[in-house]
Amino acid sequence: MVRAGSDRRPDSHGRAYAAKHYKSPQSKSCTLTPFRLHSKMPCKAISTLLVVFLLFAGQFVAAHPGANDLPPRRRVTQGQRTKSLLINPPALPQLPTADAVAATDDPLNIDNIQADILAGMHKDKELFFFFSVNDATTFKSKLKSDILPLITTTRQILAVNTQPITAAVNIAFSSTGLVTLGVDSTAIGDSDFVAGQFSETDTIGDNPSLWNSAFTGTGIHGVFLLASDTIDNINTELANIQSILGSSITEIHRLQGAARPGSESGHEHFGFMDGIAQPAVNGFTNPVLPGQTSVNAGVFLLGEQDDPNQGSRPSWAVDGSFLVFRQLQQLVPEFNQFLTDHPLDTDTLTPEQGSELLGARMVGRWKSGAPVFLSPTADDPELGADRNRNNDFNYLIASDPAPGTENHFNQTRCPFSAHIRKVHPRGDLDPSVENQHFIIRSSIPYGPEVTNAEAASSTTSVDRGLAFVSYQSNIFNGFVFLQSIWINSVGFPFGKVDPTVGVDPIIGSLGGGPKNISGLDPAVPCPDADNCMGQLDVSHDVVLPRGTYASITSGPIWGVISY
Repeated sequence: MVRAGSDRRPDSHGRAYAAKHYKSPQSKSCTLTPFRLHSKMPCKAISTLLVVFLLFAGQFVAAHPGANDLPPRRRVTQGQRTKSLLINPPALPQLPTADAVAATDDPLNIDNIQADILAGMHKDKELFFFFSVNDATTFKSKLKSDILPLITTTRQILAVNTQPITAAVNIAFSSTGLVTLGVDSTAIGDSDFVAGQFSETDTIGDNPSLWNSAFTGTGIHGVFLLASDTIDNINTELANIQSILGSSITEIHRLQGAARPGSESGHEHFGFMDGIAQPAVNGFTNPVLPGQTSVNAGVFLLGEQDDPNQGSRPSWAVDGSFLVFRQLQQLVPEFNQFLTDHPLDTDTLTPEQGSELLGARMVGRWKSGAPVFLSPTADDPELGADRNRNNDFNYLIASDPAPGTENHFNQTRCPFSAHIRKVHPRGDLDPSVENQHFIIRSSIPYGPEVTNAEAASSTTSVDRGLAFVSYQSNIFNGFVFLQSIWINSVGFPFGKVDPTVGVDPIIGSLGGGPKNISGLDPAVPCPDADNCMGQLDVSHDVVLPRGTYASITSGPIWGVISY
Protein backbone atom coordinates (compact mmCIF):
# COMPACT_ATOMS: atom_id res chain seq x y z
CA MET A 1 0.00 0.00 0.00
CA VAL A 2 1.26 3.47 -0.90
CA ARG A 3 0.58 6.23 1.56
CA ALA A 4 -0.86 9.56 0.49
CA GLY A 5 1.75 12.05 -0.59
CA SER A 6 4.48 9.44 -0.91
CA ASP A 7 6.79 9.65 -3.89
CA ARG A 8 6.79 5.87 -4.15
CA ARG A 9 4.36 4.72 -6.80
CA PRO A 10 2.57 1.37 -6.63
CA ASP A 11 4.41 -1.26 -8.63
CA SER A 12 1.49 -3.49 -9.65
CA HIS A 13 3.46 -4.48 -12.72
CA GLY A 14 3.72 -0.72 -13.38
CA ARG A 15 7.07 1.04 -13.13
CA ALA A 16 8.94 -2.18 -12.39
CA TYR A 17 7.34 -3.64 -15.51
CA ALA A 18 8.37 -0.50 -17.38
CA ALA A 19 11.94 -0.76 -16.20
CA LYS A 20 12.11 -4.36 -17.36
CA HIS A 21 10.53 -3.98 -20.77
CA TYR A 22 10.73 -0.40 -21.99
CA LYS A 23 13.54 1.29 -23.84
CA SER A 24 13.27 4.50 -25.77
CA PRO A 25 13.01 4.00 -29.53
CA GLN A 26 15.66 6.71 -29.88
CA SER A 27 18.14 6.02 -27.11
CA LYS A 28 19.10 3.08 -24.95
CA SER A 29 19.66 5.53 -22.09
CA CYS A 30 15.98 6.45 -22.07
CA THR A 31 14.89 3.97 -19.41
CA LEU A 32 12.41 3.77 -16.60
CA THR A 33 13.43 2.64 -13.15
CA PRO A 34 10.94 1.38 -10.56
CA PHE A 35 8.97 4.23 -8.94
CA ARG A 36 10.95 7.09 -10.50
CA LEU A 37 11.74 8.32 -13.99
CA HIS A 38 15.20 9.37 -15.02
CA SER A 39 15.00 13.10 -15.71
CA LYS A 40 17.56 13.18 -18.53
CA MET A 41 15.77 10.95 -20.99
CA PRO A 42 16.48 12.02 -24.59
CA CYS A 43 13.05 10.75 -25.61
CA LYS A 44 10.61 11.46 -28.41
CA ALA A 45 8.64 14.68 -28.69
CA ILE A 46 5.34 15.63 -30.29
CA SER A 47 2.95 18.42 -29.51
CA THR A 48 0.52 17.50 -26.77
CA LEU A 49 -1.81 19.14 -24.33
CA LEU A 50 -1.94 17.08 -21.13
CA VAL A 51 -4.35 18.20 -18.47
CA VAL A 52 -4.72 16.20 -15.29
CA PHE A 53 -7.69 17.11 -13.12
CA LEU A 54 -9.37 15.52 -10.15
CA LEU A 55 -13.11 15.18 -10.58
CA PHE A 56 -15.14 13.96 -7.64
CA ALA A 57 -18.64 14.51 -6.39
CA GLY A 58 -18.88 13.32 -2.99
CA GLN A 59 -17.86 12.44 0.49
CA PHE A 60 -15.58 15.26 1.62
CA VAL A 61 -18.45 17.41 2.79
CA ALA A 62 -19.50 14.85 5.38
CA ALA A 63 -16.09 14.91 7.01
CA HIS A 64 -15.85 18.66 7.61
CA PRO A 65 -17.70 21.29 9.61
CA GLY A 66 -20.39 23.12 7.70
CA ALA A 67 -21.24 20.11 5.61
CA ASN A 68 -24.84 20.01 6.68
CA ASP A 69 -25.71 23.50 5.50
CA LEU A 70 -24.86 22.87 1.86
CA PRO A 71 -27.55 23.66 -0.71
CA PRO A 72 -29.48 20.70 -2.11
CA ARG A 73 -28.09 19.04 -5.20
CA ARG A 74 -30.11 19.57 -8.35
CA ARG A 75 -32.07 16.40 -9.04
CA VAL A 76 -34.54 17.40 -11.73
CA THR A 77 -34.83 20.87 -13.19
CA GLN A 78 -38.20 22.50 -13.85
CA GLY A 79 -39.95 20.35 -16.40
CA GLN A 80 -38.53 17.17 -17.85
CA ARG A 81 -36.57 16.27 -20.93
CA THR A 82 -38.22 14.20 -23.62
CA LYS A 83 -35.05 13.86 -25.77
CA SER A 84 -31.77 12.56 -24.42
CA LEU A 85 -28.75 14.83 -24.40
CA LEU A 86 -26.67 11.72 -25.19
CA ILE A 87 -26.12 9.75 -28.38
CA ASN A 88 -26.52 5.99 -28.56
CA PRO A 89 -24.82 4.43 -31.62
CA PRO A 90 -25.76 0.76 -31.96
CA ALA A 91 -22.08 -0.28 -32.01
CA LEU A 92 -21.33 1.08 -28.53
CA PRO A 93 -22.21 -0.49 -25.16
CA GLN A 94 -25.39 1.05 -23.79
CA LEU A 95 -25.43 2.79 -20.44
CA PRO A 96 -27.33 0.88 -17.76
CA THR A 97 -30.47 2.14 -16.07
CA ALA A 98 -30.31 3.12 -12.41
CA ASP A 99 -32.33 0.00 -11.61
CA ALA A 100 -29.82 -2.16 -13.49
CA VAL A 101 -26.98 -0.63 -11.46
CA ALA A 102 -28.88 -1.35 -8.25
CA ALA A 103 -29.24 -4.97 -9.33
CA THR A 104 -25.46 -5.57 -9.48
CA ASP A 105 -23.80 -7.52 -6.68
CA ASP A 106 -22.22 -4.48 -5.02
CA PRO A 107 -23.62 -1.34 -6.67
CA LEU A 108 -21.68 1.89 -6.73
CA ASN A 109 -23.16 5.02 -5.18
CA ILE A 110 -24.15 6.71 -8.42
CA ASP A 111 -25.36 9.77 -6.52
CA ASN A 112 -21.75 10.35 -5.47
CA ILE A 113 -20.07 10.16 -8.91
CA GLN A 114 -20.06 12.95 -11.45
CA ALA A 115 -21.79 11.97 -14.68
CA ASP A 116 -18.92 12.10 -17.15
CA ILE A 117 -16.73 9.50 -15.46
CA LEU A 118 -18.85 6.43 -16.17
CA ALA A 119 -20.96 7.74 -19.08
CA GLY A 120 -18.16 7.18 -21.57
CA MET A 121 -18.32 8.28 -25.18
CA HIS A 122 -22.01 9.08 -25.45
CA LYS A 123 -21.96 12.89 -25.53
CA ASP A 124 -23.67 14.76 -28.38
CA LYS A 125 -22.17 18.20 -27.70
CA GLU A 126 -19.60 19.01 -25.01
CA LEU A 127 -17.66 22.13 -24.05
CA PHE A 128 -14.41 22.09 -22.06
CA PHE A 129 -14.07 25.47 -20.34
CA PHE A 130 -10.68 25.90 -18.65
CA PHE A 131 -10.32 28.67 -16.08
CA SER A 132 -8.11 30.18 -13.41
CA VAL A 133 -9.31 31.42 -10.02
CA ASN A 134 -8.70 35.08 -9.19
CA ASP A 135 -10.65 35.35 -5.93
CA ALA A 136 -10.62 32.10 -3.94
CA THR A 137 -12.97 33.35 -1.23
CA THR A 138 -15.69 34.42 -3.65
CA PHE A 139 -15.21 31.37 -5.84
CA LYS A 140 -15.64 28.95 -2.94
CA SER A 141 -18.69 30.81 -1.67
CA LYS A 142 -20.36 30.71 -5.09
CA LEU A 143 -19.28 27.13 -5.63
CA LYS A 144 -21.14 26.16 -2.47
CA SER A 145 -24.26 28.26 -2.94
CA ASP A 146 -24.82 28.22 -6.71
CA ILE A 147 -22.54 25.83 -8.62
CA LEU A 148 -22.97 22.73 -6.47
CA PRO A 149 -26.71 22.46 -7.24
CA LEU A 150 -25.86 22.42 -10.96
CA ILE A 151 -23.46 19.46 -10.80
CA THR A 152 -24.87 16.44 -12.65
CA THR A 153 -24.49 12.99 -11.11
CA THR A 154 -24.32 9.60 -12.76
CA ARG A 155 -27.85 8.75 -11.62
CA GLN A 156 -29.22 11.85 -13.32
CA ILE A 157 -27.55 11.17 -16.65
CA LEU A 158 -28.86 7.60 -16.96
CA ALA A 159 -32.51 8.50 -17.67
CA VAL A 160 -33.91 11.12 -20.03
CA ASN A 161 -36.46 12.39 -17.51
CA THR A 162 -33.78 13.09 -14.89
CA GLN A 163 -31.25 14.70 -17.23
CA PRO A 164 -30.91 18.47 -16.84
CA ILE A 165 -33.07 20.50 -19.20
CA THR A 166 -30.29 22.81 -20.33
CA ALA A 167 -26.93 21.06 -19.91
CA ALA A 168 -25.12 18.57 -17.73
CA VAL A 169 -22.38 20.23 -15.67
CA ASN A 170 -19.27 18.65 -14.17
CA ILE A 171 -16.21 20.33 -12.68
CA ALA A 172 -12.61 19.28 -12.06
CA PHE A 173 -9.54 20.90 -10.49
CA SER A 174 -5.83 20.71 -11.18
CA SER A 175 -3.30 20.34 -8.39
CA THR A 176 -2.43 24.04 -8.57
CA GLY A 177 -6.13 24.81 -8.54
CA LEU A 178 -6.63 22.92 -5.31
CA VAL A 179 -3.67 24.68 -3.73
CA THR A 180 -5.05 28.05 -4.83
CA LEU A 181 -8.29 27.16 -3.07
CA GLY A 182 -6.54 26.11 0.13
CA VAL A 183 -6.71 22.34 -0.36
CA ASP A 184 -3.69 20.09 0.18
CA SER A 185 -3.39 18.33 -3.17
CA THR A 186 -0.72 15.93 -1.87
CA ALA A 187 -3.30 14.34 0.43
CA ILE A 188 -4.92 12.73 -2.60
CA GLY A 189 -1.91 10.47 -2.98
CA ASP A 190 -0.89 10.71 -6.64
CA SER A 191 2.53 12.22 -7.27
CA ASP A 192 1.96 12.52 -11.03
CA PHE A 193 -1.08 14.68 -10.33
CA VAL A 194 0.81 16.89 -7.90
CA ALA A 195 3.83 17.23 -10.21
CA GLY A 196 1.67 18.61 -13.00
CA GLN A 197 1.47 18.19 -16.73
CA PHE A 198 5.17 18.74 -17.46
CA SER A 199 6.38 15.90 -15.27
CA GLU A 200 5.77 13.20 -17.88
CA THR A 201 6.33 15.04 -21.18
CA ASP A 202 9.48 13.12 -22.09
CA THR A 203 7.92 9.86 -21.03
CA ILE A 204 4.80 10.21 -23.16
CA GLY A 205 6.65 11.68 -26.13
CA ASP A 206 5.31 15.22 -25.94
CA ASN A 207 7.00 18.46 -26.93
CA PRO A 208 5.47 21.24 -24.82
CA SER A 209 6.88 23.90 -27.16
CA LEU A 210 4.27 22.78 -29.69
CA TRP A 211 1.38 22.93 -27.25
CA ASN A 212 -1.37 25.49 -27.27
CA SER A 213 0.02 28.33 -25.15
CA ALA A 214 -2.85 28.00 -22.67
CA PHE A 215 -1.35 24.73 -21.44
CA THR A 216 2.31 25.69 -21.23
CA GLY A 217 2.14 26.91 -17.63
CA THR A 218 0.36 26.11 -14.40
CA GLY A 219 -2.32 28.79 -14.68
CA ILE A 220 -5.24 26.46 -15.36
CA HIS A 221 -6.93 25.78 -12.04
CA GLY A 222 -10.02 23.96 -13.19
CA VAL A 223 -12.31 22.98 -16.01
CA PHE A 224 -16.06 22.92 -16.44
CA LEU A 225 -17.44 20.13 -18.63
CA LEU A 226 -20.81 21.06 -20.10
CA ALA A 227 -22.75 18.56 -22.22
CA SER A 228 -26.07 18.84 -24.01
CA ASP A 229 -27.88 18.13 -27.27
CA THR A 230 -27.37 21.65 -28.64
CA ILE A 231 -24.55 24.17 -28.51
CA ASP A 232 -27.11 26.87 -27.70
CA ASN A 233 -28.01 24.99 -24.51
CA ILE A 234 -24.34 24.73 -23.58
CA ASN A 235 -23.79 28.44 -24.19
CA THR A 236 -26.82 29.27 -22.05
CA GLU A 237 -25.53 27.20 -19.13
CA LEU A 238 -22.02 28.61 -19.51
CA ALA A 239 -23.38 32.16 -19.44
CA ASN A 240 -25.22 31.25 -16.24
CA ILE A 241 -22.03 29.90 -14.64
CA GLN A 242 -20.01 32.93 -15.72
CA SER A 243 -22.68 35.24 -14.30
CA ILE A 244 -22.58 33.39 -10.99
CA LEU A 245 -18.80 33.39 -10.67
CA GLY A 246 -18.19 36.83 -12.16
CA SER A 247 -14.66 38.17 -11.83
CA SER A 248 -13.63 35.37 -9.43
CA ILE A 249 -12.49 33.37 -12.49
CA THR A 250 -10.77 34.09 -15.80
CA GLU A 251 -11.21 32.01 -18.93
CA ILE A 252 -7.94 30.39 -20.08
CA HIS A 253 -9.07 28.16 -22.94
CA ARG A 254 -12.18 26.53 -24.33
CA LEU A 255 -12.73 23.67 -26.74
CA GLN A 256 -16.13 22.83 -28.20
CA GLY A 257 -16.67 19.19 -29.10
CA ALA A 258 -19.54 17.59 -30.99
CA ALA A 259 -20.51 14.20 -32.33
CA ARG A 260 -20.07 14.07 -36.08
CA PRO A 261 -23.23 14.52 -38.17
CA GLY A 262 -25.65 11.93 -39.49
CA SER A 263 -24.35 8.42 -40.06
CA GLU A 264 -20.91 9.48 -38.78
CA SER A 265 -22.24 9.92 -35.23
CA GLY A 266 -19.94 7.97 -32.92
CA HIS A 267 -17.08 8.01 -35.45
CA GLU A 268 -13.91 10.06 -34.99
CA HIS A 269 -12.60 12.29 -37.80
CA PHE A 270 -10.59 9.57 -39.56
CA GLY A 271 -13.96 7.85 -39.94
CA PHE A 272 -13.67 4.96 -37.47
CA MET A 273 -16.29 4.06 -34.87
CA ASP A 274 -14.80 4.92 -31.48
CA GLY A 275 -15.48 3.66 -27.96
CA ILE A 276 -16.51 0.05 -28.59
CA ALA A 277 -14.09 -1.62 -26.16
CA GLN A 278 -14.97 0.20 -22.96
CA PRO A 279 -14.38 -1.97 -19.87
CA ALA A 280 -17.31 -3.21 -17.79
CA VAL A 281 -17.14 -1.52 -14.38
CA ASN A 282 -18.11 -3.85 -11.55
CA GLY A 283 -20.97 -2.34 -9.59
CA PHE A 284 -22.14 -0.30 -12.56
CA THR A 285 -22.17 -2.07 -15.93
CA ASN A 286 -25.24 -4.28 -16.36
CA PRO A 287 -25.49 -6.26 -18.54
CA VAL A 288 -21.89 -7.07 -19.38
CA LEU A 289 -21.59 -7.61 -23.13
CA PRO A 290 -19.74 -10.53 -24.74
CA GLY A 291 -16.06 -9.63 -24.91
CA GLN A 292 -16.24 -6.82 -22.34
CA THR A 293 -13.60 -7.09 -19.63
CA SER A 294 -15.01 -6.75 -16.12
CA VAL A 295 -12.78 -4.52 -13.99
CA ASN A 296 -13.16 -3.47 -10.36
CA ALA A 297 -14.27 0.12 -9.93
CA GLY A 298 -11.12 1.15 -8.04
CA VAL A 299 -9.14 1.08 -11.29
CA PHE A 300 -11.12 4.21 -12.19
CA LEU A 301 -12.58 5.57 -8.95
CA LEU A 302 -10.61 6.65 -5.89
CA GLY A 303 -11.25 4.65 -2.74
CA GLU A 304 -13.00 1.74 -4.44
CA GLN A 305 -11.80 -1.87 -4.72
CA ASP A 306 -8.49 -2.17 -6.62
CA ASP A 307 -7.60 1.50 -6.24
CA PRO A 308 -3.81 1.16 -5.65
CA ASN A 309 -4.05 3.73 -2.84
CA GLN A 310 -7.44 2.69 -1.51
CA GLY A 311 -6.42 2.65 2.14
CA SER A 312 -4.82 6.09 2.15
CA ARG A 313 -7.27 8.26 0.20
CA PRO A 314 -8.87 11.06 2.20
CA SER A 315 -12.58 10.44 2.74
CA TRP A 316 -13.54 13.43 0.61
CA ALA A 317 -11.79 11.96 -2.42
CA VAL A 318 -13.80 8.72 -2.49
CA ASP A 319 -15.48 8.15 -5.87
CA GLY A 320 -13.34 10.81 -7.48
CA SER A 321 -11.23 10.14 -10.54
CA PHE A 322 -8.20 11.60 -12.28
CA LEU A 323 -9.19 13.14 -15.60
CA VAL A 324 -6.51 13.29 -18.29
CA PHE A 325 -7.40 15.60 -21.16
CA ARG A 326 -5.55 15.71 -24.48
CA GLN A 327 -6.32 17.96 -27.40
CA LEU A 328 -5.34 15.74 -30.33
CA GLN A 329 -5.28 17.37 -33.74
CA GLN A 330 -6.02 14.90 -36.55
CA LEU A 331 -4.51 15.50 -39.99
CA VAL A 332 -7.34 13.86 -41.89
CA PRO A 333 -6.47 14.84 -45.50
CA GLU A 334 -2.87 13.75 -44.97
CA PHE A 335 -3.98 10.44 -43.44
CA ASN A 336 -6.30 9.77 -46.37
CA GLN A 337 -3.52 10.59 -48.84
CA PHE A 338 -1.16 8.17 -47.11
CA LEU A 339 -3.75 5.40 -47.47
CA THR A 340 -4.24 6.30 -51.13
CA ASP A 341 -0.50 6.13 -51.75
CA HIS A 342 -0.07 2.70 -50.10
CA PRO A 343 -2.96 0.39 -51.04
CA LEU A 344 -2.60 -3.23 -49.93
CA ASP A 345 -3.16 -6.44 -51.91
CA THR A 346 -3.47 -4.67 -55.25
CA ASP A 347 -3.61 -7.98 -57.14
CA THR A 348 -7.07 -8.86 -55.84
CA LEU A 349 -8.46 -5.54 -54.56
CA THR A 350 -9.18 -2.25 -56.24
CA PRO A 351 -6.89 0.60 -55.13
CA GLU A 352 -9.75 2.03 -53.08
CA GLN A 353 -10.31 -1.31 -51.34
CA GLY A 354 -6.58 -1.70 -50.74
CA SER A 355 -6.41 1.73 -49.12
CA GLU A 356 -9.40 0.93 -46.95
CA LEU A 357 -7.74 -2.33 -45.88
CA LEU A 358 -4.54 -0.51 -44.87
CA GLY A 359 -6.48 1.96 -42.73
CA ALA A 360 -8.40 -0.85 -41.08
CA ARG A 361 -5.20 -2.75 -40.26
CA MET A 362 -3.56 0.36 -38.82
CA VAL A 363 -6.53 0.87 -36.50
CA GLY A 364 -7.47 -2.78 -35.97
CA ARG A 365 -11.09 -2.14 -36.94
CA TRP A 366 -12.93 -1.21 -40.08
CA LYS A 367 -14.72 2.12 -40.10
CA SER A 368 -17.97 0.39 -39.13
CA GLY A 369 -16.33 -0.91 -35.95
CA ALA A 370 -15.95 -4.49 -37.19
CA PRO A 371 -12.60 -5.87 -35.91
CA VAL A 372 -10.15 -6.95 -38.61
CA PHE A 373 -9.37 -10.04 -36.55
CA LEU A 374 -12.92 -11.27 -37.17
CA SER A 375 -13.29 -9.79 -40.66
CA PRO A 376 -9.75 -9.67 -42.08
CA THR A 377 -10.37 -8.87 -45.77
CA ALA A 378 -13.44 -6.63 -45.97
CA ASP A 379 -15.66 -4.50 -43.78
CA ASP A 380 -18.73 -6.13 -42.25
CA PRO A 381 -21.12 -3.33 -41.22
CA GLU A 382 -23.58 -5.75 -39.64
CA LEU A 383 -20.83 -7.09 -37.39
CA GLY A 384 -19.64 -3.57 -36.64
CA ALA A 385 -23.09 -2.45 -35.53
CA ASP A 386 -23.73 -5.50 -33.35
CA ARG A 387 -22.58 -4.68 -29.80
CA ASN A 388 -22.99 -8.34 -28.86
CA ARG A 389 -20.39 -9.45 -31.44
CA ASN A 390 -18.09 -6.55 -32.33
CA ASN A 391 -16.02 -6.86 -29.15
CA ASP A 392 -16.21 -10.62 -28.60
CA PHE A 393 -12.76 -11.82 -29.62
CA ASN A 394 -9.13 -12.10 -28.57
CA TYR A 395 -5.89 -12.34 -30.53
CA LEU A 396 -5.19 -16.00 -29.79
CA ILE A 397 -4.83 -18.24 -32.83
CA ALA A 398 -5.15 -21.98 -32.41
CA SER A 399 -2.13 -23.72 -33.91
CA ASP A 400 -1.20 -27.35 -34.48
CA PRO A 401 0.90 -29.18 -33.46
CA ALA A 402 2.35 -26.55 -31.10
CA PRO A 403 -0.56 -24.66 -29.50
CA GLY A 404 0.01 -20.95 -29.22
CA THR A 405 3.14 -20.71 -31.37
CA GLU A 406 1.39 -18.85 -34.18
CA ASN A 407 0.46 -16.07 -31.76
CA HIS A 408 4.13 -15.06 -31.75
CA PHE A 409 4.48 -14.46 -35.49
CA ASN A 410 1.10 -14.60 -37.29
CA GLN A 411 -0.14 -11.10 -38.13
CA THR A 412 -2.36 -12.03 -41.06
CA ARG A 413 -5.58 -11.31 -39.18
CA CYS A 414 -4.37 -8.33 -37.17
CA PRO A 415 -0.97 -6.59 -36.96
CA PHE A 416 0.74 -6.62 -33.58
CA SER A 417 1.03 -2.84 -33.85
CA ALA A 418 -2.63 -2.11 -34.69
CA HIS A 419 -3.97 0.71 -32.53
CA ILE A 420 -6.65 -1.29 -30.72
CA ARG A 421 -4.20 -4.16 -30.11
CA LYS A 422 -1.59 -1.82 -28.63
CA VAL A 423 -4.03 -0.34 -26.12
CA HIS A 424 -6.02 -3.52 -25.40
CA PRO A 425 -3.78 -6.56 -26.12
CA ARG A 426 -6.45 -9.13 -25.33
CA GLY A 427 -4.88 -12.56 -25.25
CA ASP A 428 -1.35 -11.22 -25.79
CA LEU A 429 -1.11 -10.62 -22.03
CA ASP A 430 -2.58 -12.34 -19.02
CA PRO A 431 -5.66 -10.42 -17.80
CA SER A 432 -4.03 -9.94 -14.40
CA VAL A 433 -1.38 -7.84 -16.14
CA GLU A 434 -3.67 -5.88 -18.45
CA ASN A 435 -6.65 -5.15 -16.21
CA GLN A 436 -4.92 -2.62 -13.95
CA HIS A 437 -4.12 -0.46 -16.99
CA PHE A 438 -7.67 -0.03 -18.25
CA ILE A 439 -9.05 3.49 -18.56
CA ILE A 440 -12.55 4.78 -19.20
CA ARG A 441 -12.52 6.94 -22.31
CA SER A 442 -14.93 9.84 -22.48
CA SER A 443 -13.74 11.60 -25.62
CA ILE A 444 -15.53 13.60 -28.30
CA PRO A 445 -14.53 14.95 -31.74
CA TYR A 446 -13.94 18.67 -32.19
CA GLY A 447 -13.74 20.85 -35.29
CA PRO A 448 -15.61 20.85 -38.61
CA GLU A 449 -15.76 18.22 -41.31
CA VAL A 450 -13.00 18.20 -43.95
CA THR A 451 -13.60 20.87 -46.57
CA ASN A 452 -13.53 20.24 -50.31
CA ALA A 453 -10.42 22.38 -50.60
CA GLU A 454 -8.61 20.36 -47.93
CA ALA A 455 -9.59 17.07 -49.56
CA ALA A 456 -8.40 18.31 -52.97
CA SER A 457 -5.04 19.52 -51.65
CA SER A 458 -4.55 16.70 -49.11
CA THR A 459 -3.56 19.39 -46.64
CA THR A 460 -5.15 20.33 -43.33
CA SER A 461 -6.02 24.01 -43.05
CA VAL A 462 -8.72 23.87 -40.35
CA ASP A 463 -8.10 22.49 -36.86
CA ARG A 464 -10.05 19.34 -36.06
CA GLY A 465 -9.43 16.27 -33.98
CA LEU A 466 -10.34 14.51 -30.77
CA ALA A 467 -10.86 15.98 -27.33
CA PHE A 468 -9.47 12.90 -25.62
CA VAL A 469 -10.55 12.26 -22.02
CA SER A 470 -9.58 9.32 -19.87
CA TYR A 471 -10.48 8.50 -16.27
CA GLN A 472 -8.27 6.43 -13.96
CA SER A 473 -7.51 6.19 -10.24
CA ASN A 474 -3.75 6.24 -10.84
CA ILE A 475 -2.33 8.44 -13.60
CA PHE A 476 0.78 6.37 -14.17
CA ASN A 477 -0.99 3.01 -14.23
CA GLY A 478 -3.55 4.44 -16.66
CA PHE A 479 -2.77 7.02 -19.30
CA VAL A 480 0.99 7.40 -18.78
CA PHE A 481 1.62 3.65 -18.87
CA LEU A 482 -0.48 3.10 -21.98
CA GLN A 483 1.13 5.95 -23.90
CA SER A 484 4.75 5.33 -22.91
CA ILE A 485 5.05 1.57 -22.38
CA TRP A 486 2.66 0.18 -24.95
CA ILE A 487 1.73 2.81 -27.57
CA ASN A 488 5.18 4.37 -28.07
CA SER A 489 7.20 1.17 -27.64
CA VAL A 490 8.51 -0.37 -30.87
CA GLY A 491 8.70 -3.75 -29.12
CA PHE A 492 5.18 -4.06 -27.72
CA PRO A 493 3.44 -6.51 -27.63
CA PHE A 494 6.52 -8.07 -26.09
CA GLY A 495 7.58 -11.65 -26.82
CA LYS A 496 6.74 -11.70 -30.54
CA VAL A 497 9.13 -13.14 -33.09
CA ASP A 498 9.64 -9.66 -34.55
CA PRO A 499 11.14 -7.59 -31.70
CA THR A 500 10.49 -4.32 -33.56
CA VAL A 501 6.82 -4.44 -34.49
CA GLY A 502 6.71 -0.65 -34.36
CA VAL A 503 4.84 2.02 -32.45
CA ASP A 504 1.09 2.50 -32.67
CA PRO A 505 0.69 3.75 -36.28
CA ILE A 506 -2.14 6.12 -35.31
CA ILE A 507 -1.14 7.78 -32.03
CA GLY A 508 2.39 6.50 -31.48
CA SER A 509 5.31 8.88 -31.87
CA LEU A 510 9.02 8.77 -32.50
CA GLY A 511 9.55 12.49 -32.07
CA GLY A 512 7.90 13.23 -35.40
CA GLY A 513 10.31 10.96 -37.28
CA PRO A 514 9.49 8.00 -39.57
CA LYS A 515 7.70 5.08 -37.99
CA ASN A 516 8.57 1.69 -39.46
CA ILE A 517 5.62 -0.60 -38.81
CA SER A 518 5.69 -4.33 -39.56
CA GLY A 519 2.70 -6.55 -40.16
CA LEU A 520 0.49 -3.99 -41.89
CA ASP A 521 0.55 -5.96 -45.15
CA PRO A 522 -0.99 -9.41 -44.54
CA ALA A 523 0.67 -10.75 -47.69
CA VAL A 524 4.16 -10.32 -46.21
CA PRO A 525 4.98 -13.19 -43.81
CA CYS A 526 7.18 -13.06 -40.73
CA PRO A 527 8.20 -16.70 -40.17
CA ASP A 528 11.07 -15.89 -37.82
CA ALA A 529 13.06 -12.99 -36.42
CA ASP A 530 15.50 -13.01 -39.35
CA ASN A 531 12.81 -12.88 -42.01
CA CYS A 532 10.40 -10.17 -40.86
CA MET A 533 10.06 -8.12 -44.01
CA GLY A 534 7.69 -5.58 -45.39
CA GLN A 535 7.91 -2.82 -42.80
CA LEU A 536 5.87 0.17 -43.91
CA ASP A 537 7.26 3.63 -43.25
CA VAL A 538 4.51 5.79 -41.76
CA SER A 539 6.55 8.86 -42.52
CA HIS A 540 4.62 11.52 -40.61
CA ASP A 541 2.53 11.77 -37.48
CA VAL A 542 -1.14 12.11 -38.39
CA VAL A 543 -2.23 12.85 -34.82
CA LEU A 544 -0.58 15.86 -33.18
CA PRO A 545 -1.20 16.32 -29.46
CA ARG A 546 -1.70 20.04 -28.85
CA GLY A 547 -1.67 19.82 -25.11
CA THR A 548 -2.27 17.57 -22.14
CA TYR A 549 -3.78 18.42 -18.77
CA ALA A 550 -4.55 16.40 -15.68
CA SER A 551 -7.15 17.12 -13.01
CA ILE A 552 -9.21 15.49 -10.32
CA THR A 553 -12.93 15.31 -10.82
CA SER A 554 -15.97 14.39 -8.74
CA GLY A 555 -14.66 15.01 -5.25
CA PRO A 556 -12.57 18.16 -4.69
CA ILE A 557 -15.68 20.24 -5.04
CA TRP A 558 -16.58 19.06 -1.54
CA GLY A 559 -13.08 19.64 -0.26
CA VAL A 560 -12.94 23.11 -1.74
CA ILE A 561 -16.20 24.32 -0.23
CA SER A 562 -15.45 22.85 3.18
CA TYR A 563 -12.07 24.48 3.74
